[in-house]
Amino acid sequence: MDKDFIDHLISQWKSERPDLDATPMAVVGRILRLSTHLDRRVNEVLKPFGLALWGFDILATLRRSGSPYAMTPTELMDAVMLSSGAMTNRIDRLEQLDFVERKPSPSDRRSLQVKLTKRGRKIIDDAIAARFAEADQAQTSLKKQDRKQLADLLRTLLHNLDHKDETP
Repeated sequence: MDKDFIDHLISQWKSERPDLDATPMAVVGRILRLSTHLDRRVNEVLKPFGLALWGFDILATLRRSGSPYAMTPTELMDAVMLSSGAMTNRIDRLEQLDFVERKPSPSDRRSLQVKLTKRGRKIIDDAIAARFAEADQAQTSLKKQDRKQLADLLRTLLHNLDHKDETP
């Protein structure tokens, strides 16, 4: 297999700091570089829909929640891991685009729900198809079994990190 940038980086650290083990960067460094590539790709795919990844995440969360495609701002905030201020700002921006609307909660007069508009549902339905196709295309160098194995390994790593982050 051909050497890549991360192999070069590890080799440099072995030479410059042989007292340190740089091999963990073989996984972490590649995941970070993949993240940069994948973020750029998904934002390019979402551009024709007038979306960036942050807006896509909110609309997709509402869409996959099922009919009536509505959640409280707190539920959305927890689902996409944003602060209250950031969520308010993003809901405002999506509302200006007529992708979502704020409605009184049917079960609690003191609460609001953020709901997909007809336009928002059309946009996210089209965008999700493009997003899934892009995600598939990004993995064309991997065989089906390799994709499954990689997904399982990343799930294990992520589960461990999620658990550690939740522990005080």
